[in-house]
Amino acid sequence: MLGLGLDIVDRNRIVHLLERHGAAFLRRVFRDGEVRLGESASALARAAHVAGLFAAKEAAMKALGTGWGQGVGFLQIEVFRQPSGAPALRLHGEARRRADAMGAVQLWVSISHDGTNAVAVVILEGEPQ
Repeated sequence: MLGLGLDIVDRNRIVHLLERHGAAFLRRVFRDGEVRLGESASALARAAHVAGLFAAKEAAMKALGTGWGQGVGFLQIEVFRQPSGAPALRLHGEARRRADAMGAVQLWVSISHDGTNAVAVVILEGEPQ
């Protein structure tokens, strides 16, 4: 294991961000395919979905050892669904370069919800470089 990241996000924080910033918040944090995943849901269900995606991105940054800094941004981490419905990650730009430099060959992500909280864990698997 090369990296481990865990993050928890309160759905109400996302509700507030969506009310205050709307589409501008979504464009700053999510790629087009990610945002569409929650469009047909109710406002609270969509906020919970967005909270899970947000938590996954922050957990990925932590697993990469960067947090919010060091050139890795939200748009460089894409959360998508596999054919099975399970979440997965695709890295772009500096996030991809950092993972490659670390020797990562597999990224694992799990997202869960309970009450108003969404939690995500990301594991980077591979051989250290």
